Amino acid sequence: MAKHFVIMSSSYSKGTRIAIDYAKKEELNTEFIEEQVKKIKKACGDTVPISIHTVQTETEEWSSLVKADQFFQDVEVVNIDEFIRLVKIDRKLRGIDVAKYILSKIQCTHLKLQKLVYLCYAEYLTQNKERLFEDKIYAFRYGPVIQTVYNEYKTFGDDTVQDDDVLVREILNIMPARSRILFADSGTKKLECIDEVIKKYGDYKASELVELTHQEKTPWSKTYSNENFQEIEDETILEYHNYEK
Repeated sequence: MAKHFVIMSSSYSKGTRIAIDYAKKEELNTEFIEEQVKKIKKACGDTVPISIHTVQTETEEWSSLVKADQFFQDVEVVNIDEFIRLVKIDRKLRGIDVAKYILSKIQCTHLKLQKLVYLCYAEYLTQNKERLFEDKIYAFRYGPVIQTVYNEYKTFGDDTVQDDDVLVREILNIMPARSRILFADSGTKKLECIDEVIKKYGDYKASELVELTHQEKTPWSKTYSNENFQEIEDETILEYHNYEK
């Protein structure tokens, strides 16, 4: 018989659950296991979402664990360095992650979606003096633009964005957009802020949001000069939205 000590989490970038499996025929060294958990938390943050499982099976092979409990099926087993690397990637949000969550809540054109993602960023930055996601914000002709969102949905033009990935995952409850936000560092706080923005601006038309972001002295108006991909700095966003409040 063998005893498995499994540390698990999710990798949203890979679209699967991941695990480290420490298995031995003799009793596991609990101090060693505690050190591995500390190493993960030191690298990924104390609030990193992980689960810990202890299971006894016939052999040290991972397949025996799957045979004993189907819960472990379709889990990718990795070493601790790869585990940390994958988790750290997903602890930081991208603009597209916020966009997909918004699309799981309301229907949007590409233009409206861009403005809502920007407003989520501005609101979170103003409330917490921290960035909501890693992307830079650019000034385009029709307002602030987040490049990952632009690259993903620009082909929709004025049509309502249809994201098959969001629809399928929400229906099947496979790593839905909400869970992706919660997995990030300060995920609960970020989700609450995004929900506030959706509640406040979700019913606005795209044209109304464009008008809102194009007002005099807005970060967009201070940055844009007839050329796309001019970065809107965080300081400019903070200066305007702090005053706005």
